[in-house]
Amino acid sequence: MTYKKKTKKVKRHVDSAVAHVKSTFNNTLVSITTPEGDVLLRGSSGRLGFKGARKGTPFAAAQIATTLAKDMVALGIRTLEVNLQGPGAGRDSIVRTFQSSGINVSVLRDVTPLPHNGCRAPKKRRV
Repeated sequence: MTYKKKTKKVKRHVDSAVAHVKSTFNNTLVSITTPEGDVLLRGSSGRLGFKGARKGTPFAAAQIATTLAKDMVALGIRTLEVNLQGPGAGRDSIVRTFQSSGINVSVLRDVTPLPHNGCRAPKKRRV
């Protein structure tokens, strides 16, 4: 077996990025990508140690945003477009935390998929 010489991974320097935020009632997922779609960073509340019902809270979403903001500053990202998807509680706190950490949020987009009377919805719960 031949061994390949290890090459150091080159850190990218990106000026602007896109944050894809999927916020459900149970969790919040964030991916930071280049405008072309290459993933630079990602984070979730489970990755930070939150378990169970705490993963869907606004506090967990704010913690995701602070950890990602530190990494974004290291990559040189100054402006950010935010795509929000889903009805969860972490939507607003993520945007607020990105703005307070010194990153310029240029575009806020809601990309929640809405059916134009497509599939039949599941039956209502009777509790």
